[in-house]
Amino acid sequence: MSESYTVKAELREKVGKGAARYLRRNNMVPAVIYGDKQDALPIAVPYKETFLKLHAGGFLTTVATIEVGGQSIRVLPKDYQLDVVKDTLTHVDYLRVSARTVVTVRIPVHFENEDAAPGIKGKNGTLNVVHHDIEVHCSAESIPEGFTLDAGQLDIGDALHASDLKLPKGVSLSTEEDFVIATVVPPMGEEADEVEGAETAVAGEAEDK
Repeated sequence: MSESYTVKAELREKVGKGAARYLRRNNMVPAVIYGDKQDALPIAVPYKETFLKLHAGGFLTTVATIEVGGQSIRVLPKDYQLDVVKDTLTHVDYLRVSARTVVTVRIPVHFENEDAAPGIKGKNGTLNVVHHDIEVHCSAESIPEGFTLDAGQLDIGDALHASDLKLPKGVSLSTEEDFVIATVVPPMGEEADEVEGAETAVAGEAEDK
């Protein structure tokens, strides 16, 4: 699990577009804390600190503590909005969490020993990644930082599946399907030759008929 952090926030007394614009001009971001069968709590969080956390990675999988109005609230960022033109952060949604909270999150997948794979090192193949992250169910306090898969034994046509993941205790996949995560494909030239050969064979069969 990524290291938790603390955010000092302010309560929002006013909501709406005008109030949101005022906050952004003062380097704050409108946000809301919801969940745990409690009323939604409108807050404002520091823009720079939150923006840096967002782009540091793991923003949606790292539990934080928000200090606001004399409370310390454990939360997990669940969503955020960016300005479509300026790419600036405009809003954040936080979910209240505790040790008993089960969340659904997407965890990044990393690959090791890729360059040693027979299909890549000896045959110039490429690791084609189908899923860069995997959806799982787990405790909010035990979210994995990431999964690592060993690609060192893969030849052309070989694949890594969901069943190859080593899931920590208490973590489960959101589907029972043993889907492909990554596979080694041949060089582009060989793929084109295979397609061309197949098309030629089909044309020859048509002429014979």
